[in-house]
Amino acid sequence: MIYHITTKSEWQTAQQAGSYQAPSLTDEGFIHFSQKHQILPVANAFYRNVPDLIILCVDEDKLTSPVKYEAPVHPSNDDAGDVDESQLFPHVYGTVNLDAVSKVVDFPAQVDGSYQLPVTL
Repeated sequence: MIYHITTKSEWQTAQQAGSYQAPSLTDEGFIHFSQKHQILPVANAFYRNVPDLIILCVDEDKLTSPVKYEAPVHPSNDDAGDVDESQLFPHVYGTVNLDAVSKVVDFPAQVDGSYQLPVTL
């Protein structure tokens, strides 16, 4: 299972369109995903206080687009150096077919704007 943080409105748009496509697919050529242990660091670094977040739980075996596990891209564009396999991020190189999404979990921010993993994940 791989995980993607998005908003409820982006997910509704995907359901109407028949597939999910994040802006990063156009901008960077892939959609950013996380392994489960990477969700909180990503959320707390990039999504503080963003309302109406959800987590898409995606079965990568059902994806029709290719998945590559790659080193994180740092905002400074510095080389991440050597990273072990647990630090690699799944990147989906194409749209996400809706039948690969096995679960959608609400992901509300805490009062201080930070995140905790939902118990339903």
